[in-house]
Amino acid sequence: MTRRGVLSLVACAAPPVLRIGELIELLQEDGWIVCVTASPTAATWIDREALQRQTGYPVRVEWRMPGDPEPHPPATTVAVVPATFNVINKWAQGINDALVLGILNEALGAGIPVYAFPNVKAQLAKHPTYDRHLQLLREAGIIMTPLPADVDWRMVADSLQAPAHGSSGAAAGLNS
Repeated sequence: MTRRGVLSLVACAAPPVLRIGELIELLQEDGWIVCVTASPTAATWIDREALQRQTGYPVRVEWRMPGDPEPHPPATTVAVVPATFNVINKWAQGINDALVLGILNEALGAGIPVYAFPNVKAQLAKHPTYDRHLQLLREAGIIMTPLPADVDWRMVADSLQAPAHGSSGAAAGLNS
């Protein structure tokens, strides 16, 4: 099995997160080391202990204290799956009020591939700022692929196999 690197998987609170373990299984089969960071709401929806057993790393939700060791190895790639309306809009504005946003904001400047798989209700996707924020993130180098209602985890995993354009591929310690 080819080692792909360390994937920082940011999991947000949309229905597909209930099956995030299936994606992790595919990613591990593809050779990724997967480390999960969950939004506070997603953390209440998922079985964090089961995901820790599956990945070998704790599911992070909260900031660590200064001087505390980083519980995840440095990421070579970041993916936010599912990316919610709230996270997309806050991320595009540089808001850093949750660990998931800290990871995503740091990733923008880390020189590593960053992927986002938005899963947003049609009504929210029509909000006037949403398209502008998606475009802003694309211009910043984020690879955006909508996550369809009938979630295809293989499509997500395969998307992460393609090299990202304009990234150095250097590892980054996303130490938020």
